[in-house]
Amino acid sequence: MKPLSFWLKAASAAALIFSTSFVNADANRERLSLDRGWLFHLGDIPMPEIKGHGASYGNAKAGNAPGAAGREYDDSDWRKLDLPHDWAVEGPFDPNANISQGYRPRGASWYRRYLRVDESERGRHFELQFDAIATHSTVWVNGNVVSRNWSGYNSNYIDITPYLRYGDAMNTIAIKADANPMEGWWYEGAGIYRHAWLVKSNPVHVVTDGVHATPRKAAGDNNWEIPVEVTLDNSGKAAADVSVEVSVFDPAGKQVAKQTQAVNVPLFTPTTAKLPIAISNPAIWSLEKTNLYRVQTQVFSQGKKIDETSLNTGFRTIRFDAQQGFFLNDKHVKLQGVCIHQDHAGVGVAVPDSIWEYRLRRLKELGVNAIRFSHNAPASEVLDLVDRMGFVVMDENRNFNPSPDYMKQLEWMVRRDRHHPGIILWSVFNEEPVQGTEVGYEMVRRMSSAVKALDDTRPVTAAMNSGFFTPLNVSHAVDVVGANYQVPDYDRFHNAHPEKPFTSSEDTSAFMTRGEYTTDKSKNLIASYDDDYALWGNSHRDAWQAIDTRAYVAGGFVWTGFDYRGEPTPNEWPSVSSVFGIMDLNGFAKDAYYIHQVQWIKDRPLVYLAPHWNWAGKEGQEIRVMVMANVERVKLLLNGRELGEQKVDNYRMNFFKVAYEAGKLEAIGYKGEKEVARASVETTGKAVALEMIPDRKSLLGDGRDAMPITIRALDAKGRAVPIDNSEVTFEISGAGKSIGHGNGDPNSHEDEKGKTRKLFNGLAQLIVQSNYESSGDIKVSASAPGLKSARVSIPVKAVAPVPYVAESAAPLTYLTDWRVSPASAAPWNPTQVLADNDMNTWGWGQPPMMNTPGDIKDGKYRLYRTHFAPRKNLANGSGKIHFYSITGKAEIWLNGVMIAKKDKFAPGELNLDLPAGEGRRQLNVLVEGDGDNKAGVDGNVVIEPKR
Repeated sequence: MKPLSFWLKAASAAALIFSTSFVNADANRERLSLDRGWLFHLGDIPMPEIKGHGASYGNAKAGNAPGAAGREYDDSDWRKLDLPHDWAVEGPFDPNANISQGYRPRGASWYRRYLRVDESERGRHFELQFDAIATHSTVWVNGNVVSRNWSGYNSNYIDITPYLRYGDAMNTIAIKADANPMEGWWYEGAGIYRHAWLVKSNPVHVVTDGVHATPRKAAGDNNWEIPVEVTLDNSGKAAADVSVEVSVFDPAGKQVAKQTQAVNVPLFTPTTAKLPIAISNPAIWSLEKTNLYRVQTQVFSQGKKIDETSLNTGFRTIRFDAQQGFFLNDKHVKLQGVCIHQDHAGVGVAVPDSIWEYRLRRLKELGVNAIRFSHNAPASEVLDLVDRMGFVVMDENRNFNPSPDYMKQLEWMVRRDRHHPGIILWSVFNEEPVQGTEVGYEMVRRMSSAVKALDDTRPVTAAMNSGFFTPLNVSHAVDVVGANYQVPDYDRFHNAHPEKPFTSSEDTSAFMTRGEYTTDKSKNLIASYDDDYALWGNSHRDAWQAIDTRAYVAGGFVWTGFDYRGEPTPNEWPSVSSVFGIMDLNGFAKDAYYIHQVQWIKDRPLVYLAPHWNWAGKEGQEIRVMVMANVERVKLLLNGRELGEQKVDNYRMNFFKVAYEAGKLEAIGYKGEKEVARASVETTGKAVALEMIPDRKSLLGDGRDAMPITIRALDAKGRAVPIDNSEVTFEISGAGKSIGHGNGDPNSHEDEKGKTRKLFNGLAQLIVQSNYESSGDIKVSASAPGLKSARVSIPVKAVAPVPYVAESAAPLTYLTDWRVSPASAAPWNPTQVLADNDMNTWGWGQPPMMNTPGDIKDGKYRLYRTHFAPRKNLANGSGKIHFYSITGKAEIWLNGVMIAKKDKFAPGELNLDLPAGEGRRQLNVLVEGDGDNKAGVDGNVVIEPKR
């Protein structure tokens, strides 16, 4: 176990990793952040009614999505924001909303973004990547439906190459995020809450998640192999002969192996190259030494590199033994695990990568070595941190269903995550009603087979909470049996199936409200002595003792590492978050933290005391004191007087009854006769000042880096006051901003994005984030009535940003869909009505539209017609119609009135004032050609602001 100082230093290093790990090694592949510059509308926008033959015909055609899904929609009054974004956490609490979702209203929302693609990039392959959208999402590009996704927890990779427009004609991305459907019984958030990306690559490229590089032990003492498989695709114009080169680099960056293979890649046919690589004496990945190797894949065509991608992996062995539990690198490891959901105070599920680092660091300090990301796959950046920081992971599938749509979700998770050395188990479900039936057995068999087809190096499990003893059930279909709770049946199942590896996949479900030591059901407050737990669960102490005293139980996963929104069991309104956590929503420790820390950390002496010692009005009354320690014995003193001594019980903890008097209560820990640890709590005075404690010394100015700041109240002697609940007002200026705050109170209905937050039992947390391309300082002040204010200045270091797609503002309307008349020897009447059911007399076109005279004599006239509704900000007389170029003489008609005339044949630009008005408008351009020369609307036509 590394000391706290190590992890504090590592925090800054982790932030640097976030900044540098996205840099592309080769210009042929660019992975660009698409987080910036989105437009957002809260609430659904119903699609317009399709009525009439023309509208029905157009609605059925590619690129013609109506309403907010379409290319041209007036989003000028939408909110501008950056991703990741969880809009549910911004909303109010509603007692009529779903308790499981934390009483947060849900619903639908829309996002739109504009994307400019340069003409020079024609021929490249373009892929949109959304790491997660809650919950069901539909994505349109330029009015084409390009994706429908049925889960809020899996990534979505979308080939948008065929739909793109190049140059100044902007591309439109529209997304409906429908959070009405729910996949869980906890707070799930709403919106595009993970990162978004645009990947540009060569037409012949490695597909996303297309490198399978999972090391395995080979014959011989220190021989290993990586049976690398690389899947390529080709969206070009012809089959391609390429060379695939895979290189492996050790933790120091030295190349230790290379393999090359020639491959023919047909068009639109994923093709896999197999390149087995032998490695001798690699540095082993372990919980203590997280040695990571980089596997670099390059693709060459005619000696030129056309694609490159890299991933990290590690060399380790795993083994689940039915009698002795789990082994990592043939060393026995008891899984000291927690289950965690993915929301955090202030930010909901849109958790910055650096806040994830903080959360994982808090778990590491606790002594956790295993994490179950329940009940879904986490963000890929989180698994990168897991590998670097040294945890093992149960990677869990969200939706239990082997039908094709849902099997794709499972297969995506395995493909994306199989290179991570930290992952030791694939879990296909959590607590399914059919788990004790043949139906459940058959479903798991199919899902397990799909997992093994993609990765046969790890066992498959499922988190069962019943059905273990039926004649045919899920336990017969998995490699490792996972049990949620079921402590009374641990031995019964092991005796019945001694050949089956077994672990607790979820345990405990105990209740605590941080800083509370008296249960008050009228206020939904629960004491922190570890006496209260769910009917199906156990106390923290009972659950761990049952696991730790049975060698065959591989370990446990406490429900939960952190509190989370929703599921406020055993409470209801006004409680809006859970109280299961070892820590609260901010990562502030409850007493459960210290209970497990003294059980799980064995390399240094620890002693903790509870409760606090501020009990004015209870003088002489008996206070229950809990001592948590991992030493041999503890002695308790009050104001220097010895009160008693006990042998430490590391499972049950030690309890004393102490008559309260103000002063100092101390616990001294001994090994033999030597004092090795000491803890104390003191009676404080009233709060007189605020203090802010930043988690780190500085931030990176990349617009992503964030950190929590702890706010607490101090007395006149500088001691933290554990019962102060002052309301704090925040002011933030300079190179960053607040992105939210919390205090761990499960009954708080405060605005998590507002300017104020009450302390809860002495603590609150503010999260600040740097601005994009920032440097200097973030200045934060905290004030409260009657208390001295606190101020901190956090240095922000200028760094290169994560490569990103530039924002593309869209105050413009590109007129792209035109009807084009046949050629005529006589001028067309611009006010001519085209029958609604006539889809064939006139043609269709998009600028540039250059036409030769028709096959009739002197057929030099054509009429070009389109309809548009200008954006609100351009419909008030401040806009203009900009014709980049018209070749030929022309008349311009708007709503049946000629507004301009062009008298010369030569190409020319026109800028015409757009009259103020509302609604849809008809634009006609009557073009007169000259002989056999082509004429027409040969440049973009744009509604834009007057200069």
